Amino acid sequence: MRERALAILKKHVTNEKMIVHSLASEAVMRALARRLGRDEERWGLAGLLHDVDVEVTNAEPTVHATRAAELLEELELDDDVLDAIRMHNEEAAGAERTTEFQHALAAGETITGLIYATTLVYPDKKIESIKYKSVAKRMKQSAFAASVKRENIMECEKVGLQLDEFIRISVDALREIHEEIGL
Repeated sequence: MRERALAILKKHVTNEKMIVHSLASEAVMRALARRLGRDEERWGLAGLLHDVDVEVTNAEPTVHATRAAELLEELELDDDVLDAIRMHNEEAAGAERTTEFQHALAAGETITGLIYATTLVYPDKKIESIKYKSVAKRMKQSAFAASVKRENIMECEKVGLQLDEFIRISVDALREIHEEIGL
């Protein structure tokens, strides 16, 4: 299933940075699923595919994530996976996130940007070098990686994780795939 999902992602998303973001989001979601005792495959697929319609919708906030279900139809994903994908963009969904899965995806895909930006300010630009506390420190600096929505990252608390643990889980997940994502 994952290979088919990756092929569909690459069919609809050609920007290499978006592919890297999707792979990073998948890794974080898999790690969260393991920590929370959830289905790692389903959560990983949500992370991998959450931005499948980003180029189709030109990343327009009022519509991004609304076309994902039709692009993913052939995968026959469970409804809650499609729902989490749709709800990672509350603006287009026209509703607030309410489920653990929705909150996890919103937090998980968003923290990847903060971790990536933190890594790039380190002299060697290697995720192996960053400290968890550096990510936490930059979380408090609203001017750093200003487009990263800190309120989405804080949804980690809605799945029962304190920020420090969430950062550790996420950084460790990205360290596991550092070669694949160029960090």
